[in-house]
Amino acid sequence: MKLIVGLGNPGKEYENTRHNVGFQVVDFYCSENDFQKKFDGLIKMMTIQGEKVLFLKPQTFMNLSGQSVIKAINYYDISLEDVLVIQDDLDLTIGQYKMKTNSSSGGHNGIKSIIAHLKSENFARLKIGIADTTKNRDTISYVLGKFSKEESSLLEKNQEMFKKIIDIFIQEGVQKAIQFANTR
Repeated sequence: MKLIVGLGNPGKEYENTRHNVGFQVVDFYCSENDFQKKFDGLIKMMTIQGEKVLFLKPQTFMNLSGQSVIKAINYYDISLEDVLVIQDDLDLTIGQYKMKTNSSSGGHNGIKSIIAHLKSENFARLKIGIADTTKNRDTISYVLGKFSKEESSLLEKNQEMFKKIIDIFIQEGVQKAIQFANTR
């Protein structure tokens, strides 16, 4: 079984914010929004190419994402090599993305929470760029800000690529997904 986690904050006020790009990718992949409440999150179970896949959008707010993730992992006894977390990344500009495994939080509080709860950094991350060229900005206001039309357009152009990366992760594993994502 695979676990695909999209990070974000719950509530209307956070919809389409930069920090919620993980939710957006999961919503695009799943297309039908028939998620159920479980594990302090919204979940959807799918079978993809014969593999059971649990999609999770933690509803604990970003800084407590690990609480939801650990509940799902423990309930289904999911191996960390079968976990993919989709997150925003302020070190990548909008339109950029990369995939990593076994790395630090990079200052991302949602990832910090997941690492603390899992007691491990050994899970895959699809990092989606949200940075612009502006320097000296208030980070909290920026990540909780909405995407401009141009930024949304760039994100939408990459959604099919994110779907392909997730498919490769599900069907061929983390290393193949990293190779594909990082050599496009």
